[in-house]
Amino acid sequence: MNEPGIQYFRLVLVAAATLLLSACGIVKTSTAPDTRDFGPIDTSEDAVIEAGIASWYGSKFHGRLTANGETYNMNDLTAAHKTLPFNTVVKVENMDNGNSVIVRINDRGPYIGDRIIDLSRRAARDIGMYEAGIANVRVFLVEEGDRPLTAQNTSSRETFTVQLASYNSRQEAESFSNRINGSRVERVSVGGRTVYRVYYGTYNNAQDAARTQRRLATQGIDGFVKQEEN
Repeated sequence: MNEPGIQYFRLVLVAAATLLLSACGIVKTSTAPDTRDFGPIDTSEDAVIEAGIASWYGSKFHGRLTANGETYNMNDLTAAHKTLPFNTVVKVENMDNGNSVIVRINDRGPYIGDRIIDLSRRAARDIGMYEAGIANVRVFLVEEGDRPLTAQNTSSRETFTVQLASYNSRQEAESFSNRINGSRVERVSVGGRTVYRVYYGTYNNAQDAARTQRRLATQGIDGFVKQEEN
């Protein structure tokens, strides 16, 4: 099918879905286009996951909870990354002096400028960037974490969704999802066990996801916004 034909077919599907949802009393809100690329990436030992600017964080956050629920210890070899799966182990090489350190991802960030990774204070000292505060680095995969690496979760491009429910069995999750047009079921590993979560939509920012969450709430559908990479 040529491109104009594809576009027309998509418009017909959207219109039909809208009519169906309106008849059921559930109006599906618009979502951002799904631009994710879940294709395989090079995970060989010498493969560079990402290159850019690293920073570090220390005493201000020491003792606080990290994004995966651990207690942040600035003296551990850990790091924050926007999208890498939790418990991914990476080698961070300081391109300014050649020093490297191995850290585990247990937090989210950094959210300042174009920085790609936030190291613990100890890790920053180990690669000689403690005084400078930032450094040009390359990030290499050492060991995959809670989820396999994809082109999306190594890109630092966050995506968001609305989580509607979580079940221990796929059958229960799909039964719930079938009642809400536009929702989907995803298999997720949490603390070493498998759960099945019901999600709605994919968004490029948390604000769009929150708008959908509020609209779903007016239809009696409870949910909350979460980052898809978590």
